Amino acid sequence: MNPISPLFTVTMDMLGKICPLAIGCLVSVATSPVAASCGAAFCVVNTDWSAQGAWTEAGGRVDLRYEYIDLDQPRQGSRRIGVGEVTRHHDEIRTRNHNWVAALDWNIGPRWGVTLTVPYVEREHSHIHNHAGERIFDAWHFRGLGDVRIQGRYDIASTTAADTAASRVWGITLGMKLPTGKHDVGNAQSGQAERTLQPGTGTTDALVGAFWHGSAPLDGWSWFARAQASLPANSEDGYKPGRQLQMDAGIRHAVSPALALMLQANYIAKGRDSGANAEPADSGQRGLFVSPGASFNVSRSAQVYAFVQVPIRQSVNGVQLTADWSALAGVSLRY
Repeated sequence: MNPISPLFTVTMDMLGKICPLAIGCLVSVATSPVAASCGAAFCVVNTDWSAQGAWTEAGGRVDLRYEYIDLDQPRQGSRRIGVGEVTRHHDEIRTRNHNWVAALDWNIGPRWGVTLTVPYVEREHSHIHNHAGERIFDAWHFRGLGDVRIQGRYDIASTTAADTAASRVWGITLGMKLPTGKHDVGNAQSGQAERTLQPGTGTTDALVGAFWHGSAPLDGWSWFARAQASLPANSEDGYKPGRQLQMDAGIRHAVSPALALMLQANYIAKGRDSGANAEPADSGQRGLFVSPGASFNVSRSAQVYAFVQVPIRQSVNGVQLTADWSALAGVSLRY
């Protein structure tokens, strides 16, 4: 039985209540970047300033961030292992991810907003293929557009204290992940890379979430919690990714008019992939991260930021590649 499945069953029933509980959940559990059997990954740090309450004015925002994720540590369950320590069809060595993620965000009004996210991935992967007593080194290196996401958000309720200007907002998000990334990239030696390595999944996924944030602007503090589920609606070419749940909670403190310090906890749980071209035994995971960061206001309309993400606990199904740390940096422009 998949140990992650019960988590999704409970979560789907309670999604409408999960945001007020997210901080409490994150106190007891934590995560790493999304990793598949070969280690295709995106950071799970939340840089959605609107959902965090750090930026709520009407208008638009363009955000561009770079992510570096070097998955070079094979893991079985929660245990670190060496390359080839567990007898397998092939031994994973390393997956290095360089991701560029562009986001266009628009606050349509006091309560409505929409975000378009476009990822571009550069991925290097190597493993050893064990065949008829031979150990054959194989590698892939490719670049390409990933799967585009479009999400809308709605602030259901908000309160503001007149004496301190402190505010509380909670709302929901709905959207889709579109199959814009290729899922048939290969090399000259072995053909197509495994599906978990591909820039895209080939599937359309429903994105359902909830968020809560608050702020005390006179004291320079803001805080947030968010939960989001990714639910694949179909399979493509013998592959369907597992359902995924991500929860974040964090605080932000403005230590000066320009500089703010940030700290997040990020949890992710992913179910097993399915289909003839999937690797169910080596897919699906749970993990918890802590992500300290800082932001700096270059001007009234421009902000730069950076985070480092460190795993506190990771547990994977089968054998998968994981990272000891990841990092991202970006710039956000308002207009």
